[in-house]
Amino acid sequence: MPSPSSLTSTSSQTIPVTLNINGTEHTLQIDPRVTLLDVLREYIGLTGTKKGCDHGQCGACTVLVDGHRINSCLTLAVSYEGEEITTIEGLADGEELHPVQAAFIQHDAFQCGYCTPGQIMSAVGMLAEGHAETDDDIREQMSGNICRCGAYVNILAAVRQVYEQEHS
Repeated sequence: MPSPSSLTSTSSQTIPVTLNINGTEHTLQIDPRVTLLDVLREYIGLTGTKKGCDHGQCGACTVLVDGHRINSCLTLAVSYEGEEITTIEGLADGEELHPVQAAFIQHDAFQCGYCTPGQIMSAVGMLAEGHAETDDDIREQMSGNICRCGAYVNILAAVRQVYEQEHS
């Protein structure tokens, strides 16, 4: 049987990792068990990505990795070295909002706003994946993002508008 000291001896080990977040490289010394969500919020200071359930069930922590949406609360930061990570803070081009951000504002697709960054990031990823041809497609593909305030009708309208703009 291992001694109690051998069970805890690895808990303070850190490793170097370089992450490309919103086009900027961040070299960090982190515990390899730290989630991408915690690195974004606690190490980098990007608090737009939210910690909702911390179990991958609400979608508030959705970010893009190489253009694909992931739940950052379920993934280890060290897994994404060398990949392009985009958060809500990285969508706008200076003062020009991303089309999905602009559509969310135009359609008032939020109430309290807590889920909004995850909703927007999921919508951007879904549109890039080409999975938004119908309202049912949008509902299905966005089902991993929960809005407790119930802004789903307006979220659907915002995403549909961007899809139609991209395909007209």
